[in-house]
Amino acid sequence: MKIAMVSEHASPLACVGGVDAGGQNVHVGELARALAGRGHSVVVYTRANRPDLPRRVSFCPGVQVEHVVAGPEAEIEKDQLLPHMAAFAAQLTRRWERSRPDLVHAHFWMSGLAATQAAGVLDLPVVQTFHALGTVKRRWQADADTSPPSRIGTERRVAHVVDRVIATCTDEVRELSKLGVPRARIDVVPCGVDIEHFHPAAAANPGPEATRRRRLIALGRLVPRKGIDDAIRALAKIPEVELMIVGGPAPEHIDFDPEVRRLRAVAVQFGVGERVLFTGRIERDQLPAVLCTGDALLAVPWYEPFGIAPLEAMACGLPVVATAVGGMLDTVVHGTTGLLVEPGAVEGLAEAVRGLLVDDERRRQMAQACVQRVRELYTWPAVAGRTEHTYESVVASRRRFDQVVEASR
Repeated sequence: MKIAMVSEHASPLACVGGVDAGGQNVHVGELARALAGRGHSVVVYTRANRPDLPRRVSFCPGVQVEHVVAGPEAEIEKDQLLPHMAAFAAQLTRRWERSRPDLVHAHFWMSGLAATQAAGVLDLPVVQTFHALGTVKRRWQADADTSPPSRIGTERRVAHVVDRVIATCTDEVRELSKLGVPRARIDVVPCGVDIEHFHPAAAANPGPEATRRRRLIALGRLVPRKGIDDAIRALAKIPEVELMIVGGPAPEHIDFDPEVRRLRAVAVQFGVGERVLFTGRIERDQLPAVLCTGDALLAVPWYEPFGIAPLEAMACGLPVVATAVGGMLDTVVHGTTGLLVEPGAVEGLAEAVRGLLVDDERRRQMAQACVQRVRELYTWPAVAGRTEHTYESVVASRRRFDQVVEASR
């Protein structure tokens, strides 16, 4: 198939780790790459955020990234992009008129808005992945939610207009059902992980285990909802253990970052300042080796639509202690690949970590189960295969519908 992917703010070419660059960027790029590996041709349409960007860039064989001018060619926070989606949709229409795709796959709600407007003009089938839902964000962030007020209503309309919604986890299915989306129009396809890149053999030599300090790792964007505060507070109840926080700005800018300064103040307040390490952003080719220096990953957000970091850690053989929210309810099997705790439960988090760190045999068994689970369910070829099945089902349904319409004339 000729597949058009729309990802208005999350380019697969972006440097992951910034405020608006994270799991969606990885997902779009790796899914496109895996689909190309299955013989499809993919073009990813993303907004041009710099004036010097080329119109089209080759991402990998079979995948092109096309930069669409919609609004200022400058960095704009994603929550400020809505006024530019009409221009984005108009550009998509022009491009698809010249080179018509077989199917459109939109990523995130604003991409869905633009894609359905453009595809509606040309009668193209659309598949939607939200990656995050406004209802969940509003529930957890309340007045701190910076999303446009129209987000939830727009998500509901998009979900009802598209041919199929791909949810990344079963928790999202429940949320979509509350929006009135029929279960028959929802397919569950998780995010994936590159097991050629993330694997236990990526470990560098961390030093003799008897002499080094136990290490917990937190990986991801440095935003309040990720719950790093709770991890730091829990660390105060876990002696002789360090917490390495991976993500955020480039290392040379780490001391000037407001969120890093806030978290450092929390660490000092709880008496663990010297046991909390901030690495800043680490390039993805170095990330597996860093993960393999840890004894466990802490993934403790208040809410998480899916969570790719736990999969990357599991692929490296790292047990995960996670909050029981979102996609981690699917990926982390409590007692087998890690432990689940309630969000915000600092004492429960500390107790879970202490129990895990004192039982080396249990941790080794969890590490083996982590690797096995990822390789069975979460490789990108497996995710692409399930996505391809959705595409084929949608195209076949459209074809049958067109035949019925034609026969009735």
